[in-house]
Amino acid sequence: MAYTYRLAALLVLISATVGFSSAVSVEHQLLKLNATLFKGNISLNISNSVQKNINLNIVWYGKFTPIQRTVIVDFIRSLNSAAAAAKDPSVASWWKTTEKYKGGASTIVLGKQLLLEDYPLGKSLKSPHLRPLSGKLKGGGVGSITAVLTAKDVTVEGFCMNRCGTHGSKSSTVDGGAYLWVGNSEEQCPGYCAWPFHQPLYGPQTPPLIAPNGDVGVDGMIINLATLLVNTVTNQEAVSTCTGMFGSGAYPGYPGRVLVDKTTGASYNALGLAGRKYLLPAMWDPQTSKCKTLV
Repeated sequence: MAYTYRLAALLVLISATVGFSSAVSVEHQLLKLNATLFKGNISLNISNSVQKNINLNIVWYGKFTPIQRTVIVDFIRSLNSAAAAAKDPSVASWWKTTEKYKGGASTIVLGKQLLLEDYPLGKSLKSPHLRPLSGKLKGGGVGSITAVLTAKDVTVEGFCMNRCGTHGSKSSTVDGGAYLWVGNSEEQCPGYCAWPFHQPLYGPQTPPLIAPNGDVGVDGMIINLATLLVNTVTNQEAVSTCTGMFGSGAYPGYPGRVLVDKTTGASYNALGLAGRKYLLPAMWDPQTSKCKTLV
């Protein structure tokens, strides 16, 4: 079973929020769904496993350009890259915070990739389609994750309404691994699932940040992919507690002080391989009991 926030869960969060402060607005609670963290214990055992290498497979559903795929793949490769770690602030240093959770250090290894550009299940997917799609890539087992990434012209049940992605176990057995799904919201709801690269659907209409890779949809996917990947590995809502925070001084509707590229004006807080720049969400640090940002 995949664990997703429903609208009812949103209402509970609004009425009984534990986190930033009692003054957190309804708008901020809606923005919390931007990162789409999901409650529940996944039958994955990654966080309690001695296995440290986690194979991350990708199913590309729909048409992604080569550049779009490269941006996402470079992010994944940057998570545990020594070359990326030498840069500051880096994607690798962001991922390193996951070591403080129960499962300890883990290495994300890019696994198999499958392109389904011909939309074999159509352009309108239901929730039950996601798990079978993740199973298109055979193998993996314990310690594996398959990411199903849907293109901007693919609608998914609940997408933009109450979620930007989801995750769960690939099967009822512990050796089935896990899957996650993230959609490209560029044409459907960038103000919901790609904030802060687009004006938000709710709250103050502040100017959006410029996406670091020049692609609002894909840069938004990076935020949600990063969030769900951390959740799956730690089996905790490690990022949802800090959703909407990207830099120091963040508050509801304001992402915080981040770095700005002097040439392009794009906002970022993490450096990756191939000169890539990314904007990554804050992560809860269990040792300091605070939301940790890179800048």
